[in-house]
Order: sequence, then C-alpha cells, then structure tokens
Amino acid sequence: MSDRPQVMGTRGAEPEAAGPTSEPCVMLIFGASGDLTKRLLVPALYNLACDGLLCEGFALLGTAMDPLTTDSFRARLGEDIKKFHTRHAFDQAAWDDLIGRFHYLPAGFDDLGAFQTLKAEVARLDAQYQCGGNVLFYFATAPRFFGLLGEQLHRAGFKDGPGWKRIIVEKPFGTDLASALELNREVLAHWQEDQIYRVDHYLGKETVQNLLAFRFSNGMFEPLWNKHFIDNIQFNVAEAVDVEGRGGYYDSSGVLRDMMQNHMFQMLAYLCMEVPGSFDSHAIRNEKAKLLEAVRVYTRDEVHRYVVRGQYGPQLDEAGAVVKPGYRQEKDVAPLSQTETFAAARLHIDNWRWEGVPIYLRSGKALWKRGTEIIVEFKKAPQVLFRNTPVQSLGANRLIFHIQPYQGIEVQFHAKIPGPTLRLQPVNMRFGYGEAFKASRYTGYEVMIYSCSHGDATLFSRGDLVEAAWRVAQPILDTWKTTPVDFPSYARGSWGPTAASDLIERDGRRWSEILTDDVLKKVTIFRDGDPLFLSQVILALRPEVAAPGEILIRKGDLGREMYIIVRGEAEALDESGRVLKTFRDGDVFGEVALLIHSARTATVRAKTAIDLMALDKASFDRILHDYPQFADSVLRVARERYDLNIPADTLMTTRG
Repeated sequence: MSDRPQVMGTRGAEPEAAGPTSEPCVMLIFGASGDLTKRLLVPALYNLACDGLLCEGFALLGTAMDPLTTDSFRARLGEDIKKFHTRHAFDQAAWDDLIGRFHYLPAGFDDLGAFQTLKAEVARLDAQYQCGGNVLFYFATAPRFFGLLGEQLHRAGFKDGPGWKRIIVEKPFGTDLASALELNREVLAHWQEDQIYRVDHYLGKETVQNLLAFRFSNGMFEPLWNKHFIDNIQFNVAEAVDVEGRGGYYDSSGVLRDMMQNHMFQMLAYLCMEVPGSFDSHAIRNEKAKLLEAVRVYTRDEVHRYVVRGQYGPQLDEAGAVVKPGYRQEKDVAPLSQTETFAAARLHIDNWRWEGVPIYLRSGKALWKRGTEIIVEFKKAPQVLFRNTPVQSLGANRLIFHIQPYQGIEVQFHAKIPGPTLRLQPVNMRFGYGEAFKASRYTGYEVMIYSCSHGDATLFSRGDLVEAAWRVAQPILDTWKTTPVDFPSYARGSWGPTAASDLIERDGRRWSEILTDDVLKKVTIFRDGDPLFLSQVILALRPEVAAPGEILIRKGDLGREMYIIVRGEAEALDESGRVLKTFRDGDVFGEVALLIHSARTATVRAKTAIDLMALDKASFDRILHDYPQFADSVLRVARERYDLNIPADTLMTTRG
C-alpha cells in the first residue's frame, strides 16, 4: 500500500499526483548535531523525499561545535533515522539517496573565519546540485544565538549573489514582551522581515492547517461563525506526561510560555480571524494580527478574575506513599518553585464578530488524559417547541476539531430515537484523517520546510504577531510574578485544580470533557472496540454530579450503570465502612452492570464533589444491537475477565 498522502475523494483511492516539489536550495542547519535535527528535521526531509516532494536540486550542510566529519555525520543520522522515522515501512533506497546529499563542517558561532569556510562550501554544493544560489538557513539553536548567527551570516557575505536567502528560527521567540522585542530587533538588524520564518511546529499539523480550509471552503458554517450563533469556544491541550526530565527548562518557562502564548494563541487566531481577501500569506497573516490585537489585554484585577494556574503534586497510593513525584520533586526543579504546570483562562475578543463570546483556554501537564481539541459550542435551540413531549431538555450542538492524538472533525447534534414517542439522543458525524487518508504520520516540519522553500509564509509567525501575543500574555506573567500562590494545587493524574472548574462555572458553563478512545480502552470490555463503536459509547455517556458523602452505588442494589470519574474522588466501602479503594480522575467502576443485572458487591461514596460520566445498560445493549459484530468480543471478556457466561441473546435485548 502506498505511503503517499491521499487526495480528497473516494476512500482508499490513490493520489493523482504528489504535487510540485520543493524549490532547489542548500539547507544550512546550525545546531545540526542536536535533538531537533535527528528527531524532527531529518525525518521530515525523509518524508518529503519518500513522497516525491523534495527537489533533486537539494543539499544539506550541517554545522555545530561537534568535531564531526561528513562520514560520521551521515553514520550517526543513519542510526537515528531508524528510531525516529514516521513511515509505515522504512524505504532504504530513498534514505540512501537522501543521505548522500548530507554534508557537515564544524564551526563556532563566534568564528567569522568558520562562516567564510561555510560560505565556500555552500557555493560548492550550490554548483554541484544546481540550486540557483538559493539558501535556507535553519537556526536549530537556542534563541540567544539568533542575533549572532544573523550578524555572522551578514558579515560573511551570505546575502550576496543570485537566488533567495531565507532563515527559519525556532520557538521560543522570547520569554516575555521585552525579550521578544529585543530578539526581533537583533534578527532584523541585517535581514528583512520577509526573509525571516518563525516556525511553530504546531501549525504544521494537518488538523491545525485544516482550520482555515474548513472555515473558508464550507459555506454552511461560515455564516454561523459569530456571536449570534456561537455560545462559547473552548481550547483544550491536555498532556498526560509530566516534564519528562526537562525540569531545568520548564522551571524557567511554565505552561503559559510553553503552550498558551504560542501554540494556543495561533490556533485561536486561525479559528476566529476575519475572512481574508485571499489565501495569500500576507492576507492571512494580516487577519491573524488583527485578531490577536483585538484580544483584550487584562489589568491586574482582570488577571485574578479570568486566569487561574496550578502545579501538580505527587501521586499517592492507598497507603499515602508517593508513587510518582510532584513537580517540585522533579529533577532540576526548585524545591519551592512557583512555576505553573497548568493554566486556564477566559479571553475576550473585542470586535464585532466575537463581542460577548467567551473564549476558554486550558492546558496542563500530568493530567489524566492526553488530547488536544477545539470545541465550538453553538447556542441551544428554544426548548419551548418541545413542551408537552418527553424531551425534558436540549443540549448544545458542538463542532469539535480533534488535533491530537486523534485527528479529525466531529459534529454533535440531536436525532429522534426510533419509536412511537418523541425522544432525542445525541448523535455525531465524524471525519477522521486516518480513516479517509492513508498518508504516513508527518512530524509537522515537512510542510514548514516545503513552504519556506516556496516563499509561502502562511504558517509562520510574523514579528508583529509574536509581539501581539506577548502583549496579551505579559500582564498575566507580571501579576503572577508578584502574587505568591500555594502550590501544589492538583494531584498528578487528575483534571487539574478545582479553580479551573470554578472559572467557567461562574459563567454558567462547564468544560466540555472530550473522552477519547484511549480512555475507554482502559475499561476491559471496551479494549477491542473499533473507533465507530467507541464513538457511539462516548455519545451515550451522560454527565452526573454528586456532593461529598453522596452514595453513588450501594452494596446489594441491582447494578444498571457504569461510571467514569471526570473530576473528584470516590471511595469503595465494605459493610463496616472501611475504605477498600479510592477512585480518582479517569477511574472506572461498576462496569459489570453493563454485562449483567446483578447485585453490587460494594458501596461507592463520593469523597469530594464529583463529576462523572455514566453509561446505563439499556444504552449499552442498544449500541450492541446496532453493532452486533462487537458482541463476540464483549462475551469473551465477560468469560475471561469476569467469569461470566452470558447468552448472546440476553446481551442485546434492550432497544430504543
């Protein structure tokens, strides 16, 4: 089966063409011996080569302080590509052709003579590969070197001669507004704005790029894209991982700098910007800049009102022993660190289109699930039409952009349940990239390198965009710096601090908790479920809340429901009231009730205020009736895991 990306159309169809190749150029990577090059840049170039998108007139010259030769550089990358490539299968012939175009020269960044040597080598490669004088400089280094590198390239005469000269620089582009302004000044001291490409690899994700395509190619949605039809928009970037040994870096950053100020603000700009005059990069970036400039810059009091932060603590076992460390116990983190690992905010966009529509952002580390989603929640239909019917309430329609790990778009709406009475059920329509296209998973850098070679800056940040984002973030940083906070404020593996829930609930709304297939597959009976089946299970879940001390299930009662804890804690108790087990965010209990009506074997009581998702047996049976092919695996799990022998005809008896 081909690894090439698929064009829109019939599922499984082969693409008509790979498209034009990249422009010929010599790519000069500074910091070529580092992680970014081996983990992302080289795999991205390999993907472009495999897909026929890398021009034959391409050569790479790597440089760094490491005393490597071209041969040792190639040998090292030859080992690394086996670990970091993203193809379904490794194409040795394509790699052999690509690596033959890689070269290396050691150089110190403060050594002008070394830059002149690099210039001579670039000229040699340019002549050998017929690149027309085009050079793509990639600064895969810390931002503190950007100004020096730009100056040295200028002094060595790299700007002279035919062809284009372009520079890609990596994030973070500054650590606050002042440093971003200074960095812009340094980079632009010797180079023009249209030569600088500030990369945000998040914008290389297909699902992020699809935000523009979705909005402006589908006439049914754009007329609804305003305050008259949309109630609120939520951006969720949840990470289950902790700082993963990067405590030294993260302790000087935090989630506001690391995630919100760049990735999330860029997604916000794409989703909420005005319609551009064309898909020209200048037109799109102009509208993005206008949108970010319309985001309200908060006063100190507004920061306290509309922004919350948190930091994860240790994960404990039933005996209170530390299973996994909290943030302050991570390597290279200050023992009394005030760095946030979680943040949530309500933003205001002060323009005609979005006046009064709250924009909620939430991101954090060491949470109970991984997932990046954008939820557009529309205003509810009038309930009055359904008076004197069994319909007690109407939920909101939602448009969900799944960014990662699942990549797709989902529309949630209501439909009538078959039967003689008017009853409604949430249903969905889902488009999944993995189901519609057979492309290999890209790193996100492919489109960046390809676009830069063509001079297309659409997916790159411009200097004024960077500064506009920092102007929104700076008052938050300033307020937090002078306002001590009691950390840690949420347990590792939870959904974050309760202050985040309070933030949105003050507005009479709730976070849209998007459960993913990965969450359901933690439940044994759903382990082998296919995406379509699991999506129906997720839709059938209904939210419930319970107060501290409230009994959720009682021993001896007939079981009819399974519960997933979204937020809070519950305790399983024996007959004497002794705590047998504590359930926390993401835990599941009562799942046997989906298989058979039997007496509960323990009592479960809410330890704290708790948010749950419940699935009743009637809904589960209905889903199995609609998807009978899954019943066999459920019956097998019932036998193997729960020692239950259930007749197949009793598992699917409930309908409508």
